[in-house]
Amino acid sequence: MKKQIVFLVLLLVFFSANAQQKKVSGLVPGTVFVLKKTTLPDSLFSTYYHQRLTHFRSLPITKNDIVFIGNSITDGAEWSELFADNRIKNRGISGDISAGVLNRIDEIIIRKPAKVFLLIGTNDLPRNTSTDSIFKNITKIAAYLKQESPSTKLYVQSILPVNDVYKKFGGHTSKGEQIKQLNASLKQNATAFNYTYIDLHTPFCDQNGKLIKEFTNDGLHLKGEGYLMWKHLVYPYVFDLESKPSLLPKPQQLKWNNGYFSLTGVTTIVTDNPALAKEALVLKNAMEQKGLNVKLANKVSDAANYIQLRLGKVASPQNQSEAYHLETAKDKIVLTANSSQGVFNGIQTLLQLMRDNVFVDAAEITDWPAFAWRGFMVDVGRNFQSVKLLKQQIDAMAAYKLNIFHFHPTEDIAWRLQSKLYPQLTNPEFMLRDKGEYYTESDLKELINYCKERYITLVPEIDMPGHSAAFKRAMGVDMQSDEGLEIVKNIIKEFCATYDVPYLHLGADEVKITNQKFLPEVIALTESLGKKVIGWEPGGNFTDSVIRQLWMEGATKVSKNQNIKYLDSRHLYLNHMDPLESVVTIFNRQICNLTEGNENALGGIVCVWNDRAVANEEDVMTMNPVYPGMLAFAERSWRGGGNAGWTATIGERDSERAIAFTEFENRLLDQKKQYFKGLDFNYVKQANLVWDIYGPFDNKGDLTKTFAPEKPKFNASKEKPMYKATGGTLVMRHWWAPLISGVIEQPKENTTWYAQTQIWSDEDKQQEFWIGFNNFSRSMNTDSPVAGTWNNLNSLIWVNNELVNPPIWKRPNQKGDLEIPLIDEGYEFREPTKITLKKGWNTVRVKLPVGSFKGSNWQNPVKWMFTFVEVSE
Repeated sequence: MKKQIVFLVLLLVFFSANAQQKKVSGLVPGTVFVLKKTTLPDSLFSTYYHQRLTHFRSLPITKNDIVFIGNSITDGAEWSELFADNRIKNRGISGDISAGVLNRIDEIIIRKPAKVFLLIGTNDLPRNTSTDSIFKNITKIAAYLKQESPSTKLYVQSILPVNDVYKKFGGHTSKGEQIKQLNASLKQNATAFNYTYIDLHTPFCDQNGKLIKEFTNDGLHLKGEGYLMWKHLVYPYVFDLESKPSLLPKPQQLKWNNGYFSLTGVTTIVTDNPALAKEALVLKNAMEQKGLNVKLANKVSDAANYIQLRLGKVASPQNQSEAYHLETAKDKIVLTANSSQGVFNGIQTLLQLMRDNVFVDAAEITDWPAFAWRGFMVDVGRNFQSVKLLKQQIDAMAAYKLNIFHFHPTEDIAWRLQSKLYPQLTNPEFMLRDKGEYYTESDLKELINYCKERYITLVPEIDMPGHSAAFKRAMGVDMQSDEGLEIVKNIIKEFCATYDVPYLHLGADEVKITNQKFLPEVIALTESLGKKVIGWEPGGNFTDSVIRQLWMEGATKVSKNQNIKYLDSRHLYLNHMDPLESVVTIFNRQICNLTEGNENALGGIVCVWNDRAVANEEDVMTMNPVYPGMLAFAERSWRGGGNAGWTATIGERDSERAIAFTEFENRLLDQKKQYFKGLDFNYVKQANLVWDIYGPFDNKGDLTKTFAPEKPKFNASKEKPMYKATGGTLVMRHWWAPLISGVIEQPKENTTWYAQTQIWSDEDKQQEFWIGFNNFSRSMNTDSPVAGTWNNLNSLIWVNNELVNPPIWKRPNQKGDLEIPLIDEGYEFREPTKITLKKGWNTVRVKLPVGSFKGSNWQNPVKWMFTFVEVSE
């Protein structure tokens, strides 16, 4: 008793005597303090406490740690294994109290961790420490951590409930009401003390408000099942995810319910229909890759904890063959669809629901695609890609319910499709790049089957009669000659006899038709061999039976012909898009200018045409927003909807359009964090950046001329901006205006505009940013920047009035050349710019002059735009 009294006196001294008023984050709302740390006598703590603490202090200091700190309940978990992440560190000490954490918080602070998860107070209560005193200790921990390590995010977890059913730890299990009181205080004061409150108490309670019996064997400490629930509850905080799984594409109908389906132990996948055996195996394999134990059964009665796959009637307004209904509950998951493809679609959603590999939140989903064709195209004629890399992209397509893989292997650069009739087509001497690289018969068959297993249709394109210079080099004749036409017919016959595909794309774009019989004859032949034909529009002299793939806005006349089916690829070329702009543009699109498909408007295909040579195949993925664009297109083509017209803007921050984009962006970034580790996914958060746009200022053609926003006396808070714009990439005027709108509604030549924003930093530090002023299309002979400039428009950028220097270009002044690979011209594939930020608000100002909107040539369009956005993991 004497020792306890001494301890309480020392604690009060420790708490109250170490604060001096200064302007730093405070202990009491509205008050500011600098907190000084003193150490309590060692005699107040157990030998185990000191054993653990000396051990902690001897461990290496590592970056980006995620620390769990607390008492025996924290101490008992294998956190790094539980989350499969070595960044997560256990700083629990059995028997510890809030004063003990205060005493050792410096060991945490010195590491400057990314996050701290605190759960403390359970052991204070049996000592008859008041809830107010415990609360004050916890808030002092929060204040001191914020003061000494401002960038560390603190999560204060509620005290867990207790249960007296086991008649153990009576001093603890009798404190249920005090626990509730303390949790209420912690929740109420979270904002004031700069922490995030996590309610563990409610989910751990049974109907009587006590710790769920199955989670414990003594009423206080947790068993394995309890730690799995803990993981499920804090998982989104640990990995910066949305509170519920971020499903993408978002289902047409989604309702979250109460409860969880457990994935641990042994889960049984049940299907009584042999037609779904393949899908059951797909799910089983995917779950086992997650480390989950799974078995198969053909009767529900054989299973206690089961996932059932079944065929049944699922109503949907369109595309019923792909629709599914998914219901997840505490004891079962039932996935019903009209077809095996619908079941496969539902499995992709279910796997996203399994994000933490321990529980699936209860939900009811009814889902179907708005468009029947949801495609992705890759040009492997110009730049060869290995089968392995293609399969990587096909896997991503399947996971996000895309179902058309448009494969383009023949080009002017090279013919990359094996022909046994004409083997010279793939001879290295007739290729201009990646010489000798082509797809054998077995390669293409492997890709076709790989797609089929994932309910993806591979659509091969043999481009004719245009884009056929490689054919002419190899065969010595033009395709449109009589001899060339016969060779083409033989190739088509060989192809159709060899490959089991329903469609053959004949291209036929960007060519002067000199032989009017060429296309009608090859179309008739292809159709007679059982293949449906697709061609580009604008293109050649097609028959109405040919499905048109639109690539220019002028092709909208096709949609008026009820005899023609068509696909949309207009302004869906990722090779022309800035990474941040790509997601904005595609998310806002209406595919086929419609909110949903019909018998004629089949859907769309997003394309990667990397005309420019690359140094290696991975550069296609690095220099183009392949995965961000693919996922944005997956969302829009599955969900339908979108906005009329084409735009590169997010919209004003609180507009309906901006709110919808922000919600999607959060889900997109969750997908990046969870499923694209180690892959190129060149997209970062941008919807939180809001810019004030000032102008126009008449520069009379002098792009160096200065205006008021550059003057020291300019006060942005007193000036009304012309526009408010949101995003990390702002396109002032799109280079394809007026088809695509930018920030400025009626842009004029010879004007200068300024953009200004503020960004917050918790401390003085260096931060990496993407900064750019000219997104190089990967399909043009664009000239490299002049040394010492960001671009040829004399654009400038300041942070806190300090000019940010442009990169030291590796190839300044380089004239554009498709055979010279890009190397550092794009912000997404060069080292980010490091900028020193001060603690507090930092002002960013961008100068954006423009002269004529007409570029020096079509290879160098005037891209009046800029990118400034923080790059963070």
